[in-house]
Amino acid sequence: MNGWCTTMKPNKWNVNEQASFLKRTGELLARGYPIAEAIESIALQLPTKRKEELYGCLVELKKGTPFHEILNNLRFNKDLIGYVYFAEQHGSFADALLEGSDLALLKDHDLQKLLKLLQYPMLLIFITGVLFIFIENTLLPRFTTLFSSLGLEANFFTKVIYAFDQYFPIVIGAMLTFLFLAAIYYFLVFRKLSILQQRSQLIRIPIAGRILKLLFTHYFSIQLSFLLSGGISVSEALLLFEKNQRQPFYSKIAEEIKVKLVTGEKLETILAAFSFFEKEFPMIVKHGQDNGKLEQELLFFSKHCVTNMEEMIEKSLKTIQPILYLFIGFLVVSMYLAILLPMFHLLDGI
Repeated sequence: MNGWCTTMKPNKWNVNEQASFLKRTGELLARGYPIAEAIESIALQLPTKRKEELYGCLVELKKGTPFHEILNNLRFNKDLIGYVYFAEQHGSFADALLEGSDLALLKDHDLQKLLKLLQYPMLLIFITGVLFIFIENTLLPRFTTLFSSLGLEANFFTKVIYAFDQYFPIVIGAMLTFLFLAAIYYFLVFRKLSILQQRSQLIRIPIAGRILKLLFTHYFSIQLSFLLSGGISVSEALLLFEKNQRQPFYSKIAEEIKVKLVTGEKLETILAAFSFFEKEFPMIVKHGQDNGKLEQELLFFSKHCVTNMEEMIEKSLKTIQPILYLFIGFLVVSMYLAILLPMFHLLDGI
């Protein structure tokens, strides 16, 4: 395509901008707006640089360029482009845009919440580190020498400070070594694995792997649900997944499923062999096939995955902050008591 969107490289939209744009587009489509009018209406409310980009892409849209191609030229997130691509196939355009934008906003909200949650503890850790270096290298050695000359033994908190000073560099070194080995593994081994093998390894990561599994299951089930609701058969839906080369993971899954279906395997049996899907997913598919409401079962289960993912993230975030505060508080108290307790002993002896 030689249109405006490719001849002039647009400024990258952040995730929140992308999701908000698609959400508002979906809302206008649900009210009966044609896609071109919806985009034009939204463009009027955006900053000049975004307005120019959308007006330029409206030209391409009127030439017949698919909407997902336009979003690709605007460098939108691949998952959001995937929602649009499948929506163009099954016809539930407004619902797909709203569903995709809601998930993207949820992920962005959780990321911002995590960053905000870590800002204050990170500042405290930095200040505590500066204070620790000053006390450990300046004050504590002098007091330790004084207390030793007076026959006072090092107290528990003094031992904690010295132990932290001794083992903290070892911990940092171990972490850096782990990251270095992980980088070597990534470049020499991981990148050479097939896309399915890569995802199978990623889901083994504690916490993050569980969230990824929920994301994979949600995305596949919601798109399959939309396609089936549009009157497309399972085989036709898998073919559309396979043709979507911008998402090689889901394309490869569809290819694998199609090959095994031809050999006579049942869909739920095939899905059960994929470790990157939730273990309940095959049972949901079987139940949906048995009662003739597969698309509804998939839609319900996809929303269940999002709910579980949100609960997991919330629980993880609520755990991180107290642990950080507890660690910082214990270290600060140890620094002060390492000096003050021996001083109290001296005052008692006067």
